Amino acid sequence: MENKVIGIRFKQAGKKYYFDPKNLELPFGLRVVVETVRGLEIGEVIEEVKTLDDTDLHATLKPVIRIATDKDLSKRHRNQEDIPNVMSVCKYFIKKHKLQMKLLDAEYMLDRSKLVVYFTAEGRVDFRELVKDLANEFHVRIELRQVGARDGAKFIGGIGPCGYLLCCNTFLGEFESVSIRMAKNQNLSLNPTNISGLCGKLLCCIRYENETYINNRKELPKMMSQVETPDGKGTVISVNVLEMRVKVRLAENTIQEFDVNELIDIEEYDALEHVNEKDD
Repeated sequence: MENKVIGIRFKQAGKKYYFDPKNLELPFGLRVVVETVRGLEIGEVIEEVKTLDDTDLHATLKPVIRIATDKDLSKRHRNQEDIPNVMSVCKYFIKKHKLQMKLLDAEYMLDRSKLVVYFTAEGRVDFRELVKDLANEFHVRIELRQVGARDGAKFIGGIGPCGYLLCCNTFLGEFESVSIRMAKNQNLSLNPTNISGLCGKLLCCIRYENETYINNRKELPKMMSQVETPDGKGTVISVNVLEMRVKVRLAENTIQEFDVNELIDIEEYDALEHVNEKDD
């Protein structure tokens, strides 16, 4: 069964969620009020109406309640203004109970029915007393949510080793898996300091060029393989995967660089010679 859906995001570089537009005119960039599993929230339309099959939806499709009004936006602004005080109080009680946790952020639901507090920690944390203190202080339902190292970096932000703001904090909506194999495929240093982000995990950007490296390597000869060049046969001693160029040591022990399109693999070259001999 096909469903009409609209893509909504709740944070600048947040994950995209699908909702039922309910025949409302919802152009790109519009603010809307929706009900999530946490409560009422204001989100931004980042993908206009399209159809998706049931198999492509990972959760029950909830409807857009309404287009956000000035009153809704004013409530959200007031909620955000109160967060610095919330953070200060949370830090006080965390210190009071000597909890091994790092406070990241907090947010009220639109109707202030719930206060969600985000933190990271090395292991499990018994925060029952903390929840009681926060509930008594703010008189709302408290939800403490522990997030992983990558999400922690996404909350805090910072500057990556490239000198730019962190991808996860600026545009990367969802995390994709990154593996050591990808780093090896790109001839990157496997020193953890060089290939790890501020979160301590493998750099997300390692994945960006991975597909290009995989496809390009299929057309490049292997290291130390024998190839035929315009200047004779030689041995491959270096490959530039992105530029598709190969350095070859020729018979005279000279080294020259060639475009991959100028080369013929020895096996392929001999096969062509053999075909030509048969044709003669």
